[in-house]
Amino acid sequence: MRVYADLHIHSHYSAATSKDMVIPEIAQFAKIKGLNLVGTGDALHPSWIRELKMTLEESSADGLYTPRGLGEGEVYFIAQTEVGTIFEFEGKVRRVHHVILMPNLEVAEQLSDMLSFYGNVASDGRPTFNIKPAELVELVMELDDDNFVFPAHAWTPWWSIFGAFSGVDRVEDCYEDQTKNIYAIETGLSSDPSMNWRVSNLDKYALVSFSDAHSPWPFRLGREACVFDLKRLSYKEVISAIKSRDPKRFIMTIEVEPKYGKYHFSGHRKCGVGPLSPEEAAKLGYRCPVCGRKLTKGVEDRVEELADRPHGYKPPNAVPFIKLLPLQEIIASILGVNPRNVRRLYSGSVWREYLNLISHFGSEYCVLIEAPLRDIATISSNRLADAIGRLRRGGLKVIPGYDGVYGKIVLFEEESQLSLGEFIT
Repeated sequence: MRVYADLHIHSHYSAATSKDMVIPEIAQFAKIKGLNLVGTGDALHPSWIRELKMTLEESSADGLYTPRGLGEGEVYFIAQTEVGTIFEFEGKVRRVHHVILMPNLEVAEQLSDMLSFYGNVASDGRPTFNIKPAELVELVMELDDDNFVFPAHAWTPWWSIFGAFSGVDRVEDCYEDQTKNIYAIETGLSSDPSMNWRVSNLDKYALVSFSDAHSPWPFRLGREACVFDLKRLSYKEVISAIKSRDPKRFIMTIEVEPKYGKYHFSGHRKCGVGPLSPEEAAKLGYRCPVCGRKLTKGVEDRVEELADRPHGYKPPNAVPFIKLLPLQEIIASILGVNPRNVRRLYSGSVWREYLNLISHFGSEYCVLIEAPLRDIATISSNRLADAIGRLRRGGLKVIPGYDGVYGKIVLFEEESQLSLGEFIT
């Protein structure tokens, strides 16, 4: 069974998250996107747990759930949450986010009760605990050894294991003796596997990619994902495929172009300084030339600091990846609709054209990855077929994002640059 999985999302209980992040909406748009396995998000929050129990039911796939009334075989859910930890390492306060996958909602409820001694699990869908990551992992694994923990969006400047402002240099510096229970690292929007391959001490970890979605719309949900080929779909099979990095089961990851991420290069948004390449930022001593404050160091810079391999290195048996962009944003740019206007993406001409393509090809992933370009041209337009062909070939120019500003992408060389994502959260 081919499985498209997005195992890091949020519910409407997380800050800055759409009120539509509820199971029926998530399931509906996951199906349109082409996802058939999704995390629940926020599975430690007491109110969200109650909602999950009302809107989900156990499926025939062990450890997975289906929305009530939707039926088997369409969209499955895994109990999942993201949490933050605040701790001190080498005299500096570190803030790191972690994703936790759990074999069922009962374990999630028990873990919520256990971790309530370290922070307020009801304060936000993504709670923060005053606890060392090693202690967190130890508690999680002692509760149930089928639980699975990995660092979230590993390279972003804040709240990440390798973040320029709050991270450490090695996985062991974060998880200490519990590193033995860490099998994967989430690359995040501003990095891709090829960047992580340059750091040799990450070779032992699976590189996973998920959306961290705060909205159910398909330009958010599933923008990054993992693709599996499993003989039998179950929680344990998914975890086993990730841990083993078996190329017959862990097929690939879906990535956005890392330059498209909002922290890829360095800069200072308030002063309009950026994007700055690692070389340019280093010449400035990572100080803003306008106000003198520290620049927000980019992910590319941080990878360069820790890399011990050249650009282009690929480890043996590495899981491959492809780069995509949200289909609605491509359509919007072709139709002359400002893709920064989020409402225009799910209404009017953009949404009609999107649904037209989905009705013919079945899902967004099918349109972007598999559909013959000739058929796309017939159903939609030559311009869209050309844009998707360029996307598949990697023929995109990207002006890198920096300091919270998303990258700008040029689909057609002869046209002015198209901003396909500065508004994305």
